[in-house]
Amino acid sequence: MDYYIRDNMKSHGINLSKEQFIVLKHLDEKDGRIQNDLAFITNRSKTALTRLIQTMEKKGYVSRSVSEKDMRINHVYLTALGREIWEKSYPFFLETIQELQKGISKEDLENTKNVMKQIQNNINLKTTINQ
Repeated sequence: MDYYIRDNMKSHGINLSKEQFIVLKHLDEKDGRIQNDLAFITNRSKTALTRLIQTMEKKGYVSRSVSEKDMRINHVYLTALGREIWEKSYPFFLETIQELQKGISKEDLENTKNVMKQIQNNINLKTTINQ
């Protein structure tokens, strides 16, 4: 599904991965989020999120600034281009999801979400125990 969405978006001139889309979504909800908070919210390691943010900075979608109160804290902001990409991609993303869910009942979708959440919880428990 991730590949389908990415390829479909790319064919419409939107150069955005699912992970980048999720970061843009969270920054649209609250611009200037703390980078470590974004890592937690997106369920990514701090290192993985740093790489993702660096890629997004190179594309011109986001910028980072060091907190005036604590030099160890970075805030992440949408740039004008990032906001433009978000506004272009969000309706397209919703349309793509609706296409993929066509013919699937709300009950089946809800059951699938619940099963996937439980699988993710099991993975998180397993990785927590093994650390």
